[in-house]
Amino acid sequence: MTAAGNKVRDHYASEGIAARILAALRVAGGSEAGPITPDALAPLDHFHGRGLKATKETVALLEPLSGERILDIGGGIGGPARWTATHFGCHVTSLDLTPEFCRAAEELNAATGLSGRVRVVEGSATDLPFDDDGFDRAYSENVAMNIDDKRRFYAEALRVLRPGAVFAFSHYGAGPKGEPDYPLAWAAGPGTSFLCSPEETREQVLTAGFEIVIFRDKTEEVLPDLRENRRRLEEHGLPPLGLQTLMGERIGESQINAARSADEGRLSVLEALVRKPA
Repeated sequence: MTAAGNKVRDHYASEGIAARILAALRVAGGSEAGPITPDALAPLDHFHGRGLKATKETVALLEPLSGERILDIGGGIGGPARWTATHFGCHVTSLDLTPEFCRAAEELNAATGLSGRVRVVEGSATDLPFDDDGFDRAYSENVAMNIDDKRRFYAEALRVLRPGAVFAFSHYGAGPKGEPDYPLAWAAGPGTSFLCSPEETREQVLTAGFEIVIFRDKTEEVLPDLRENRRRLEEHGLPPLGLQTLMGERIGESQINAARSADEGRLSVLEALVRKPA
């Protein structure tokens, strides 16, 4: 583990994550609380700025099929993995660097009855603990911002995919107008935030050996969502059910900073679908 990796892990670490989430869900549901499902958990366990909506967009790119082996690189507490396994009938392996996230993912898998469909592995995205050619598809949401060695990140994703398989990813990148405001959800400051421009990201993907199917800067497309979330936070504060259960009250300031920085051209939002040559 590098010094930067330790700092990234410490940024996310906290105890009792699953217990907090399940308690918040019970309080919100009251006497009429329904079963614990991936959809019920969605406001709490999709740890990226646009929540389940962003997950649906990534999975729409990925197009997983029933029975396939899918890899989620940087799966957090497993929200996207559980949602994808449930709605598409596939088997998802969720890898994350943070031990507390992995424990929470396992507990939430058990609570939703998905322990047999979603596997949790603690490990690094730049040194994947998997054999070559072992997955049918892979995806990653808002993970690359914490990774300095992005060429290694993409090369490892390529290695573990079977020939002809695709990798879908989306994440924040550098904007043309300078540094973003901190703190952000993924970093308290620039020491653990490694942002690349769209041009740099395209070069890294190609150097790793992928073929590009789709590659685009979707900042303008997502800005309305970011602006609306910023407006709600500034006018009403955090929602009753939200990511503060996972990351604490600081998440509100972080999301406002991300929205402002993207609006002012200091963050971009990148999306891609790339393929391992057959």
